[in-house]
Parts: sequence; structure tokens; C-alpha cells
Amino acid sequence: MIKLIDWVIEHQKGVRITWYVFLAGIAVLSLVVDRSHAHTWAEQHIPFFWSIYGFVAASAAIGIARWYGHSGIQCREDYYDD
Repeated sequence: MIKLIDWVIEHQKGVRITWYVFLAGIAVLSLVVDRSHAHTWAEQHIPFFWSIYGFVAASAAIGIARWYGHSGIQCREDYYDD
């Protein structure tokens, strides 16, 4: 696992480009999906709806977790130095 992390750190630019290409591919494939059997209005009429929804939901979860952590649940970095 450490070797994998070291490899990713050494090749950050390539890994980042690969993930952007992967995400763009998912977005393009979402345009090809048949929307005639969609369950909601948003699925039928908003392009990239599930991509946008997933990004907003993940961003909200991260934001809430950071707020919760900074509100007192996290210890300061020098906690054990006292």
C-alpha cells in the first residue's frame, strides 16, 4: 500500500488527468442513456443530473464533516506533546 501511495504522489499530474478523463467519460455516457423511463422530471430534462447530484451530495457531506470536526471533535495537533 505504501508503494502505491508513493507511486501516486510521484505521478500526481498523470493520475489527475486520468481521473478527469474518467469523469468526463461518465458525463458523456450519461448523455447516451435512454431517459424515456426516468422516474422524475429532473432526470428527463436536466443533462448530467446524476453527475451534478452526486457532486453536490459529496461536497455537502465533506463540508458537514469538516464543520463537525472543526466544531470541537478534532484535537489540536500538539495534543500529545503536553
